[in-house]
Parts: sequence; structure tokens; C-alpha cells
Amino acid sequence: MTTSSRILPAPAAALPIAAMPVWKRSFDLLCCLLSLPVLAVCSLLMLAVTRLISPGPLFFRQERVGWRGRRFLIYKFRTMTVGADTTVHENHVRQLLASNAPMAKLDARRDVRLIPGGRWLRAAGLDELPQLLNILRGEMSLVGPRPCLPGEFDHGAPEHAGRTDAVPGLTGLWQVSGKNRTTFQEMIRLDVHYARHVSLRLDLKIIVLTPFVLLRQLFDLRARRTQPRGASLRVPVIPAVLAEANLPR
Repeated sequence: MTTSSRILPAPAAALPIAAMPVWKRSFDLLCCLLSLPVLAVCSLLMLAVTRLISPGPLFFRQERVGWRGRRFLIYKFRTMTVGADTTVHENHVRQLLASNAPMAKLDARRDVRLIPGGRWLRAAGLDELPQLLNILRGEMSLVGPRPCLPGEFDHGAPEHAGRTDAVPGLTGLWQVSGKNRTTFQEMIRLDVHYARHVSLRLDLKIIVLTPFVLLRQLFDLRARRTQPRGASLRVPVIPAVLAEANLPR
């Protein structure tokens, strides 16, 4: 894991205007500017919490693949211990690529690398808030394909490159269509579908569904913590589950 106390990465080349429709970039900037006070408050709270339970950098940064294969540094609030072993996650990704099994996160296995409360921050999506900085810089959008790791991109099939025809997003079609219940190939299909059918209507639908998906993730986490070992996981059905059936395929 690469960590840094810097707030902004080194300057990156601006994306061409053709990378995003004008309406999309304008909507991103408006939402980011309105959300910056929330990010500032959350940053102060996270700074206080991490100083108490896990001294070290506030932010975690990692190289990801963006529009047309361009590399950039993604920002998150740090939810793992300093110096956590990254090979664990890399091996997990390789297994998912090889088996095409549902993309269960290591969090579900009680990942010991997480700081106290890190599992809940991830389930609520709060660790992703610093990506508003990536959005302001034009490296990401509010809605788009999942920004993949370089290893995923380099070892993917040629057709996987279609997911980089759109700027990666903070949320996206895959996230509101099952996310960790889907396989790697299903994720690719959803990302490519979004890249080929970018529209304001689809973006708004995904944004509306995202809070319901985050709620379901919190329900999932709570259910895992309270269920007896070996029992099947049962979680409440909330509107996002029903709405997924109407998403484009």
C-alpha cells in the first residue's frame, strides 16, 4: 500500500475536452463544489480518529487506470494499517480473474489489515469521499466505470479496454447492479455498456440508486457480524434490489 500525507498528487496532463460531454463535466463540478464542505468536515473527523486509533497518513493513494488507459493516483481515506501487505489483495484479484467467482471483498473475511471501524467506513462508502479531488481534476467523474488497477488492465482481454472509453467514476452501473454479488466478467460487461451509452438520464438513475446500495452494504455487514458461523446470509430487500432489474443490460 502506498500512503501519503499530501492532499494532492503531482500535476497530471488535463484530459481532452472530448473525454467527457460538457453536461457531464459541468454536473461533476457543480456537485463537487457543493460537496467540498462535507469533505472538509469528514477530513477533520477522520484526522482526529486516525490519530487516536491508527497513527499515520490520513489519505491512501493508489495508481489506477483512467480514460483511454491513462494512469492517475486515486485518493481515499486510509482504512488499513500503515505498511499493510498489498500482495494479499493482488492475489485475491488474480483469483477472481481466474475463477470468475462473485467479487466478494476481503472485508467479508474479516481482513485483519483494516483499522478499527474501517470495515464500516468502506461499507458506507465514506472512504471514497477524497475522490472528489480526482473529480475536480478531471481524472474521474461522479458516474463512470470502476477505475481498475493496472494489473487488471494489463492482464485483461482486449475487449476489456472498452471500459476505458469513458472517464472512471465514483459510482457506476456495476455498483448499482449487484457489485460484489457479480462476477468479474459481469462487471466488465456493465462497465463497457456504460461507456457505450453515457447519458444524463442513466447518470441520474445511477446517482439516485447509489444511496440505497450503500444502505444494503451496511445491512450486509451488520448481518455478517450477527449471524452464527456457517449460517446463510439473509438481508432485508430494499428498493435498489428491485430497481436493478430495470437497468440496461
